[in-house]
Amino acid sequence: MSMLDRLQFIKQRFDEVSDLVIQPDIIADQKRYVQLNKEYKDLKALVDKRDEYVKVMGNLEEAQEIIADGSDAEMVEMAKMELDEAKQRLPQLEEEIKFMLIPKDPEDAKNVMVEIRAGTGGDEASLFAGDLYRMYSRYCENKGWRTSVVDVSEGTSGGYKEVIFEVTGEDVYGTLKFEAGVHRVQRVPQTETQGRIHTSAATVMVLPEAEEFDVQIDMNDVRIDLFCSSGPGGQSVNTTKSAVRMTHIPTGLVAQCQDEKSQHKNKDKALQVLRSRLYEMELAKKQEEDAKKRNSQVSSGDRSAKIRTYNYPQGRVTDHRIGLTIYDLDGVMNGNVQKLIDELQLVNNTEKLKESDVF
Repeated sequence: MSMLDRLQFIKQRFDEVSDLVIQPDIIADQKRYVQLNKEYKDLKALVDKRDEYVKVMGNLEEAQEIIADGSDAEMVEMAKMELDEAKQRLPQLEEEIKFMLIPKDPEDAKNVMVEIRAGTGGDEASLFAGDLYRMYSRYCENKGWRTSVVDVSEGTSGGYKEVIFEVTGEDVYGTLKFEAGVHRVQRVPQTETQGRIHTSAATVMVLPEAEEFDVQIDMNDVRIDLFCSSGPGGQSVNTTKSAVRMTHIPTGLVAQCQDEKSQHKNKDKALQVLRSRLYEMELAKKQEEDAKKRNSQVSSGDRSAKIRTYNYPQGRVTDHRIGLTIYDLDGVMNGNVQKLIDELQLVNNTEKLKESDVF
């Protein structure tokens, strides 16, 4: 099937979806409406690219006809320029369209729970976990995504032993999933009098947020413990048992939330985290199998893999999976992570393209 044939099918589906999203019964069905709206946006991007492709093909054919006719020297000169432009643009467009045609993972559109945990390195690891939390918070803010803290355990000298936060927005999991793994920092800690460089680490987990229909939890399998919240929040925090811990007995998975003042809201959030962890556990198995099949460099399944080093003395950030080094540590720590994410997505899409039957 030629590229134009493939794009024609997409155009037909786009026309169908455009008609469906304005139907009153679809608008009344919120879930269906959201799904179709998402499909409409994805298809529109492809249809716009198709229109450009058709236009460039038309320009190329027209230029060839004028050159073949050859009766008007000035027109022929202009047509040659047009032909060169079209010949240059067509392969670029074909590459762009091929990448856009790679089937998307259904999880990519989901919101996420991000869990950052201090690893080896004591207080310095907690401070680094805090730095990563600020980095991702700023990145999400720049993307127009909303973040909401679910649970925190503060470090003894600042930063966090653990921080869990929810991110909601468009294609959040598809963007953040390759951030999962061990992040390593090399720098001189403030407490170090000899000026020696220490290496510390923090683990980042990115869990796609599971809907109720993704994971069914039997509440008989869940033990719920209530306790007093710790940390700032006024007088009531330390006296009211509003914090909630849930233990999923069959798997031993634990989720807790103490961010909200209301016990009911904390229960909802803890259940959300538990559901996402159960979902991610199954997903990680699948991703590992897929990665083995593809020998993928950028699998998001292996949470023990050391993926990135932040070296302060040299002002560099190195992603070990793709061998990319950026000498803009300050920019990255201030939320400018997009270049790293773009490169990771490009490598992943190139791997997918090799194994797919897009053409």
